[in-house]
Amino acid sequence: MLLIILADQNSLIFTKTIIMFKKFKVSDLLIIISAFLSLIYSETLWFKGERESAIFIGLWVPSILSFGIYLKLLSNKNND
Repeated sequence: MLLIILADQNSLIFTKTIIMFKKFKVSDLLIIISAFLSLIYSETLWFKGERESAIFIGLWVPSILSFGIYLKLLSNKNND
């Protein structure tokens, strides 16, 4: 019984995630993908021992996401 409930909850979460991603525009996905790739690249550099470069590139992630929020606010303002 517990496994059935967990399976139902997991499928519900998966369904909600799919619905959420369908609401994204192409620009939203590009912003998220670029921030994620920047994070992965930064971590790769960190573990290779290039600490300063890793920190520099890691600082791009919040900047990229902030720029995405700014673009979203501008598009919402133009739609109103």
